[in-house]
Amino acid sequence: MNNVLSSEMSKTKSKRTSKRGTWQIILHDDSTITFDHVIDSLMDVCGHNQFQAHQCALITHNRKRCSIFVDSYSVCTYTAEILKKLKLTVTLEKYEKDI
Repeated sequence: MNNVLSSEMSKTKSKRTSKRGTWQIILHDDSTITFDHVIDSLMDVCGHNQFQAHQCALITHNRKRCSIFVDSYSVCTYTAEILKKLKLTVTLEKYEKDI
């Protein structure tokens, strides 16, 4: 019975660190980038419409971070690199649905 429990725990741990599954790009507040640049970048790179991009910019400004893109690890990594080249401050996090 103990082996079963430890096996399940190691599976859970590997899922958390695995690059498989769903990931998200988090946009962080940066006072040097203009709202217009953030909005244009989100529209061009992430496929947001103007309203979505504006809302993400406001949320990022007020809460200092906002989830702006959710997809597989490889797609998020590629998208984050483009956003970084546009001087946006972004990080990748494993996506976990709110319970």
